[in-house]
Amino acid sequence: MNQSQPIGNGRSWYRPMVARPTDERHRVATVLELFFDLCFVTAVAEAAAAFEHELAGGHLGHGVLGYALVFFAIWWAWMNFTWFASAYDTDDVPYRVLTLIQITGALIMAAGAAKALEDYDFTVVTYGYVVMRLAMVTQWLRAARSDPGRRRSSLRYAVGILVVQIGWVARLALPHSLGLPSFFVLAVAELAVPAWAERAVRTTWHPHHIAERYGLFTLIVLGESITAATATVRTALDTTVSLGDIAPLVVGGILTVFAMWWLYFTQDAVERLNSLRMALLWGYGHYVVFASAAAAGAGLAVEIAHLTGHAQLSRAAVAAAYTVPVALYLLVLRLLHRHGRAGALDVVWAVGILAVLAVTFTPSPVLATGCVMSVLVGAVVVLGERRRA
Repeated sequence: MNQSQPIGNGRSWYRPMVARPTDERHRVATVLELFFDLCFVTAVAEAAAAFEHELAGGHLGHGVLGYALVFFAIWWAWMNFTWFASAYDTDDVPYRVLTLIQITGALIMAAGAAKALEDYDFTVVTYGYVVMRLAMVTQWLRAARSDPGRRRSSLRYAVGILVVQIGWVARLALPHSLGLPSFFVLAVAELAVPAWAERAVRTTWHPHHIAERYGLFTLIVLGESITAATATVRTALDTTVSLGDIAPLVVGGILTVFAMWWLYFTQDAVERLNSLRMALLWGYGHYVVFASAAAAGAGLAVEIAHLTGHAQLSRAAVAAAYTVPVALYLLVLRLLHRHGRAGALDVVWAVGILAVLAVTFTPSPVLATGCVMSVLVGAVVVLGERRRA
């Protein structure tokens, strides 16, 4: 069944939400999913911009914690929709309307991202998040009604999500001192829902579709980082900064992003998605992949702010704002793709990660990071060719 054909011309506006087969051929992302991602990246961009503002203002610890909390809400809402759509994308009118409601929730979250990150005021973000999640509850109830064989897991998802959403709303009434502990408690509850639900009956998510969806969102996040950095460079060039002063940052940033893209798509993700355990590790691990990719763009903006005299951080802290996210990206990416016994490839990746951290203390850390990443790509390509030979 082609899920991307337009509704109308005699086609039913409503279809039973029957599970899609895991071995379905030509299972690719739909235009609605791509639209969902493009709207969702607005929230990512707002979170990254607020993170850069906090870092440039000298609020390192506050900014890192706030960014981690805000990005969790963004990532988790995106991830839940992605896995549900992989199993139950009927593409009828109710499905499209509920997905558009979720997009609306994402835009509300984007509007409140800066306030949540800077002041830990999650009121607007919570409202947007609850809008998204209640629409998700409705989707799971539809699945429970139409797919008796997986009704238990669908109902577990619906009940689990609903209970946690009540907790998020109730959290807004708690005193400020309980805000952070309650956030972590509810976050753990959110993470536990899929593991609990899937133990009843496994839903029919499609490995190829999931791998493509995660790859596409990684591309979008990397593209957002380039866009944000380009805007910052343009602003800097309007000051007394010359092109020669900013050229090492531009070259290093481009090399780094290109290498991040290359390394992500070097290995086949589908072969890793062969069990519920690996699926959970893959899905949860991408929190760091997405967050660090967006944070690297914010770190580059902080470097440019330091160059123009607008960053209130030490030189080492400014450099770490760029190199640490890149190193985290490499570390988690390698862990997600790694299988089998340790070998030369593990050594190469480990040396690359340590080298990225080490260039934090060089005179030009962004350019040095780009060079290290380029060498890492070359080494991975050569070793990969030797293994295939």
